[in-house]
Amino acid sequence: MSRHSHGPKQFFLVCTGQGSPLKGASRESMGGKAFNLLEMAHLGLNVPPALVVGTHYTFDPASSLLPLTQWGLPELEAATGLTLGDERHPLIVSVRSGAPVSMPGMLETLLNVGLCDRTVGGLLRQTGNPRMVWDAYRRLIASFGEVVAGVPHSAFEQVLKETVGERDERQLDFAEHRSMVRRYLEVYLNESGSEFPQDPHEQLHAAVQAVFRSWHLPKARSYRELNGLSEKLGTAVTIQRMVFGNTGSHSGAGVGFTRNPMTGEPGLWVDYLVNAQGEDVVGGHRNAHGHEALVRSAPLAFEALKQAASLLERHFGDMQDLEFTVQDGELFMLQTRSGKRTPRAAARIALDLLDEGVIDRSQALERTRILSSEALQLVRLSSPDGAEHAALACAEPASGGVVCGEIALDAQRVEACVQAGRPVVLVRNDTLTEDINALQAAHGLLTRHGARTSHAAVVARQLGKVCLVGCADLQVDLSNRTIRLAGRCLEEGEPITLDGCGGGIYPGRMEMVSEPDEALWSRIEGLRASPAGSLRSHGKKVKA
Repeated sequence: MSRHSHGPKQFFLVCTGQGSPLKGASRESMGGKAFNLLEMAHLGLNVPPALVVGTHYTFDPASSLLPLTQWGLPELEAATGLTLGDERHPLIVSVRSGAPVSMPGMLETLLNVGLCDRTVGGLLRQTGNPRMVWDAYRRLIASFGEVVAGVPHSAFEQVLKETVGERDERQLDFAEHRSMVRRYLEVYLNESGSEFPQDPHEQLHAAVQAVFRSWHLPKARSYRELNGLSEKLGTAVTIQRMVFGNTGSHSGAGVGFTRNPMTGEPGLWVDYLVNAQGEDVVGGHRNAHGHEALVRSAPLAFEALKQAASLLERHFGDMQDLEFTVQDGELFMLQTRSGKRTPRAAARIALDLLDEGVIDRSQALERTRILSSEALQLVRLSSPDGAEHAALACAEPASGGVVCGEIALDAQRVEACVQAGRPVVLVRNDTLTEDINALQAAHGLLTRHGARTSHAAVVARQLGKVCLVGCADLQVDLSNRTIRLAGRCLEEGEPITLDGCGGGIYPGRMEMVSEPDEALWSRIEGLRASPAGSLRSHGKKVKA
């Protein structure tokens, strides 16, 4: 099913099993996320139907609303068999950003758009899952409040903390979620001065314009400046039928890399949360688990993910960063893109893909062209007497290496340390992309919450910063400007050492050593020395 020629400029409908390519579809017009979504649909992967509002509308979002109402939304409703705002068969959608060039976490996303007091009953009848429905509704109120109405995240988080107590929020029952919905609606009214919109069409229009506006957010501008990206690129907006990872123990949300982005080692590298939605994994407020959680809860979905990963890696000729949802054991693919990686990972991935026949010699040479033996060095803690150092606490490594620096609890302290020429480690409760400027200046990042694939952790890896996330033994006390690690109090300004290889956190400045990765560098030298017509790497002949 393919529609575009009869529709307005830069509107695209994406459905699994599409035949001919969409007219006018390109990364520039659809954004990279939606264009790759279209590629996955063409490959036959399980992609929920989506409507893409093109980058053309970034600088005049209001002009997209009339064609969205007259053409785009009816096409999406026809593709799904559901209707936005319908009391019996409501269409519930996500509204996602997507620039032509990947900007992880810098632009806004809203989930569960279309839920309101009137449509809750219809989704209950569709799913038979009251806990999921009320959970999704309260999530919408919070995200809509933050992104559209400017309500502080902390206002909703306080209600959640009061309700959850010492439990995991996934243990709440439907009655508790329903009660939180009523309290969230009160918070929305008190903080914004207006009622939460109960018209799903009004929700959708406001969400689309808010996502387009996020192109101009300070963190997005900073990211573009750091990476030399043009302001004129713009972002697309993808309106996609929701699939729900929060329906129970056989559902969940995850992000996975087709190879380890720190080392380049083959095999899926996954962060997954059972009974959760995607923002729980990438938002930086929650910790996640590895692929074992997916294997235990939905083994068939894990097998499907492995097959999809292999297909996409070969199709795109590169390591992929995947976003997916599992609903009641069924895998749905939501995103694929070229994965951010360390220099060591970049070298090994290029060489391995050449050996596997996925890319040719010229591509491998291009991907390793700027790498030097120094860039591939391994940094580890020094152990002159052969004894292991005792870590004060441990966390999940999201970006490798070792770094020593003063503790800094906010961007202002980071800037002061950098101006004074002192190395600094940013320590935060959450792994947030709002810290992009501080992260660029700091030498390392340590957080209490967040997954290895949180957007900010991905950016840290791209910037080459040592990054440890999900440290359960970390407490940050901003009022007293201190942190506690496994019960030990450290003041802001004291030095700590982060080991991005083993995940250890140490008080003081530890000695470190750099070692060449001789085996990897030897492979690169062999690639560069081989004749131009040869397709050999590391002594192995491969197909072109």
